Amino acid sequence: MSGHWPYAVMDSARQAQVGQAVARALAEAMERRDLSANALATASGVNRQVISNILAGTVWPDMFTLASIEETLDEMLWPRHTDWPGDDDGARHQPIPSHRRSGE
Repeated sequence: MSGHWPYAVMDSARQAQVGQAVARALAEAMERRDLSANALATASGVNRQVISNILAGTVWPDMFTLASIEETLDEMLWPRHTDWPGDDDGARHQPIPSHRRSGE
C-alpha cells in the first residue's frame, strides 16, 4: 500500500478496496455538505463513533448503517466495483484520483 487512507493505492483484496472506496465516498460527501461526524450522526441516527471508525477504516459498515447514511446524504456510497478497470492478470482495482493521492 502506498499513500494514506482513504486515498492510498492498495494491492490487497477487493473487499478491502471496496471498504476504502466507501470511506472515501463518505468523507467526500461529508466535505461537500460541510457535515461533521456529529452532525451526520444526529441526522442519520448512526453513532458518531461508528461514522468516525468507517472514515478511519477500522470498521466496515453493515448494510443497515450504510443505508441510513446514504439515505441521509441522499447519495450512494457503495462503489460500482464491478466496473473498476482490470490489470494484465484480470484483477480489478479501484481508480484513485491522482490529485487526491497522498504522498505524490
